[in-house]
This record gives sequence, C-alpha cells and structure tokens, in this order.
Amino acid sequence: MDPRTTRRTGALAAALGAALVIPTVAAATPAAAATPAVSCTSAKAGLAAKLQKDITSALANRRSTVALGLYDRGTSTTCTLRATSSYDSASTVKVTVLATLLWDAKKHNRYLTDREASLTKAMITKSDNDATTALWKQLGMTKIKGFLAAAGMTKTVPGANGYWGLTQENVTDEQKLLKLVTAKNSVLSDNSRDYILKLMGQVISSQRWGTPAGAPSTVAVHVKNGWLQRATHGWRVHSLGTFNGAGHDYMISVLTQDNSTMDYGVTTIQNVAKAIHKDLVPTTSATAVYTPTSKPSEAFVAVPPQG
Repeated sequence: MDPRTTRRTGALAAALGAALVIPTVAAATPAAAATPAVSCTSAKAGLAAKLQKDITSALANRRSTVALGLYDRGTSTTCTLRATSSYDSASTVKVTVLATLLWDAKKHNRYLTDREASLTKAMITKSDNDATTALWKQLGMTKIKGFLAAAGMTKTVPGANGYWGLTQENVTDEQKLLKLVTAKNSVLSDNSRDYILKLMGQVISSQRWGTPAGAPSTVAVHVKNGWLQRATHGWRVHSLGTFNGAGHDYMISVLTQDNSTMDYGVTTIQNVAKAIHKDLVPTTSATAVYTPTSKPSEAFVAVPPQG
C-alpha cells in the first residue's frame, strides 16, 4: 500500500474514533446532575448554609419528589428546590381562584356578593370543591388567565374542561402569589389581601397540616393545602403557608408527588417545615410550636376517569 494512503487511512480512523468518543462523554454528563440540590441565599450571615443543610437533612431518605420555595422578607432569604417543575395543583389552586375573584372585583370597583362571600369562605376554610367549581365557572378562562398574567404567574396553566385541580403550577409562581398576598402591590387591594389571609387563617383544624408544622406561637399561620392521587406519580401532596409576627414575615411553598400515601407526603412536607421554622425563628424551650393534626384531611379533587 502507498505510504500516503496508509497515513490518510490512519488519520481517518483517528478522526472517526474521536467523533465516536465525544458523544459518549456528552451523554454521560447530565447523569451526574440528575438530583437537584437545595439552594439558599440570605443577607443574614450563616443562615443560608444552615437552611440548606437542615432542609437537605429533612429530605434525606424521603422517596417523594419535592419542590420547595422559601422567602423571608426580613433577612432577604430564599431557598429553592425544583422551583420550575410543574405539578398538578389539587386544592392549592383555590388561593388563585380567590385572588382572581378579588382582582376582578377590584377592576369593576365592587364588593363581593353575599353568595361569593359564602362560596369563598367554604372554598378556603373547608376546601369545598363544589364552591370552587361554581367560582371557576363564574370566572371563566379569560379572567383566570388575565389574573395569572397580571400576577406574573407565567408558567401556571389552568386545568382544562373544568378540572381546576389539574391546573399546572410550580413553586416559582406560587411564591409570586404568596408575595402578592402578603405585601402591598398594584394587583391586589389591601382589603383583598387581608381577606385572603383571614380565610387562610381560618382553615379547619383537620386541614391545617403541612407548612405550619413547627411554627412558633409568636407568628400567625395562614395555610392552604391540597392532595390528589393519580395513576402516575402516586399522591400529590402540597402545602402553601405564610407566617408573620414578632418581626418575621415569610412564606413557604412545598409541592410533592411520587408519595406512596397521603400521610407519607404530609410527613415529608412537615419535616421540611419544622427545619425552616427552627432556623428562621429561633425560640426558647418555653416557646410553644404548632403541632398539626395527627389525622390530616383534605377534599377529594375531581379528575378524569382515566386518572
């Protein structure tokens, strides 16, 4: 064989070999980052590292898939995990429904009717599904999407065909909603915000589980939870909470799925909540902390027959 042919053949083989190796390396890279880590930042020295360590520890050995968001105004503290992952909302969307109703009423410069007041109270404090369906139909997609746009909740997708419990939501958008509910803004009036917090503070005891777990008695608790079982990803169990008082003002959103049972998801959320409250609001041994019901309940959300 001509030496030049040999050299060309060798060079071609080397090039092909290199081309074959590169995709193998590239494909292997994402696997190393398959499990996201809790990320925290804070203006208070040492707090971010402590929260990151304690939340990570609270989630250790839990088989749930968990997304979470924390924001504390006083210390400019944030923690996130899977904040952009979408979950079926279950009953947590009821806070969005209430906010939409109040936003629309403000636009038309009117108060809620007696019927609306009755429906909203049942929807939030008892997680009444019929009340939610009535308000969902009354509002319609145009108004619901209008509020989501005004609130900057760009990744929230309302459930189709009246299945509001299948609304797709993520932690980022739920935290945006809780920020609107807890501080002055141009989207919700002060009266609207007070009304939402009032109802979230009156949720019946059997539904006050989740993010309030371990909250000290020095802060006021406002909560809305949700759960839903489907054929894929098992139980979705979620909890939204805002907490304020004694110089503290913070909010927590925890969305979970792949839970074997509802109680398993509740425990996962409460483990995280206890760690957050302990780190954010140091207490003395004499301070009472909130202990949720040992028999958590929620309202069954309607889903399509195929699950």
